[in-house]
Amino acid sequence: MGDVVGRSGRDVIVGRMAEIKSRLSPDFIVVNGENAAHGFGITPKICEDFFSVGVDVVTLGNHTWDQREIIPHLDGEARILRPLNYPAGTPGHGMGIYAGPRGRKVMVVQVMGRLFMDPLDDPFAALEKELAKARMGAGGVDAIIVDVHAEASSEKMALGHLSDGRASLVVGSHSHVPTADCQILAKGTAYQTDAGMCGDYDSVIGMKKDAAIFKFVRKIPGERLSPAEGPGTLCGVMVETDDRTGLALRAAPLRLGGRLAECWPDW
Repeated sequence: MGDVVGRSGRDVIVGRMAEIKSRLSPDFIVVNGENAAHGFGITPKICEDFFSVGVDVVTLGNHTWDQREIIPHLDGEARILRPLNYPAGTPGHGMGIYAGPRGRKVMVVQVMGRLFMDPLDDPFAALEKELAKARMGAGGVDAIIVDVHAEASSEKMALGHLSDGRASLVVGSHSHVPTADCQILAKGTAYQTDAGMCGDYDSVIGMKKDAAIFKFVRKIPGERLSPAEGPGTLCGVMVETDDRTGLALRAAPLRLGGRLAECWPDW
């Protein structure tokens, strides 16, 4: 599930999770939560709220540090991931291997792009290093999920193709707009440039419209951006993997509630 923006995003995830579980029976759920705390960062309490309804891993991004109270939790809570390509010594983890149902293992990795973003370490080298050590299938992990938190579509696509055949899913976050390119790449990796946000789409990427427009039109400081508070839409990607190889068999977008047309995987 894509970037959670404010209360609207939190409410739609918590409110629709039981239905998702009943209808789709997902084995493993990843949520990008970096905008969940009033649009800027996340708190330990919000993470626990997500875990309590069945989220397995929460990924973050460029707003990782906005809520200072989360920082002490990053080293000790393996289910919260910040981008892998932060410099060595940065609190937290960028990769984890987690227990799934029936003894299966799921690896989750997050990298952050550098185009139009903070100049972190090379995401391509960081991801390549982890994928080179990992293996899907017999003797390895059963699935690998890569969250690419990046602005540029080209950078996300390049990281997707770099991972093709070595990951189950590469999905983008950060742009807050769901893209229409959900597909399975040539070597079997599911891919979507951006999962979209979980939040109010009567907004400017989740933020109240007037303040966002003022910022663009006037070019002077105005009120701090804050999340729109209307009904939220949940946006994400559903993937079914091959038990033998870990590669994708089927992939489809998931959109529920709010303003966007609902879309359930037709499985």
